[in-house]
Amino acid sequence: MLKTADMYDLSHTLAAPLLAKTEYPWEALDGIKEFILSLGQTLPKEEYDEVSEHVWVAKDASIAPTAYLGAPCIIGHKTEVRHCAFIRGSALVGDGAVVGNSVELKNAILFDGVQVPHFNYVGDSVMGYKSHMGAGSVTSNVKSDKTLVVVKNGDEQIPTGRKKFGAMVGDLVEVGCNSVLNPGTVIGPRASVYPLSSVRGFIPADHIFKSKSDIVLREKK
Repeated sequence: MLKTADMYDLSHTLAAPLLAKTEYPWEALDGIKEFILSLGQTLPKEEYDEVSEHVWVAKDASIAPTAYLGAPCIIGHKTEVRHCAFIRGSALVGDGAVVGNSVELKNAILFDGVQVPHFNYVGDSVMGYKSHMGAGSVTSNVKSDKTLVVVKNGDEQIPTGRKKFGAMVGDLVEVGCNSVLNPGTVIGPRASVYPLSSVRGFIPADHIFKSKSDIVLREKK
């Protein structure tokens, strides 16, 4: 349930070749920068402009003049990067995504259709197809004691060997406003997180996180 194949439909990202090589999605984090640098050179010039060194933007994307695009990064087709967005680098943003006002991205993969529209921070993270971060929700990517991150799923503990690890957010996930996804958080596909939540560990697919002690299966409609 924590594995890449369980979390993501790889047909919705240019990062599919990178993620397909992993057992767990966080194993791709160290390779994002080099993958973007390699992929960018192969993007069709009739579809993408290299607007500055190692920054590739689809011709039909919308980039606010106040947005900062740090290298390397790729911005996909029909994606909107809004006022004062800060893409620090090593970010691969898919097609039809929204990177909103004052949003910061760093070492992250955003699948097609992802929305991070208002005051979000997404660092050392992967966000699946059409996942959405409510206003003010963030990933926290370093533990306060600076120790290495361990992904926890009940009694199961998976060492990652990583100091920096934000969140692995599955396809079609909804994260409520002003929530914090603590280091090592993994959220399964179609799960939801209540606003003002502090999330740790694993939330299974199709579940709703109301609090640490109240995670329930979504009722089928």
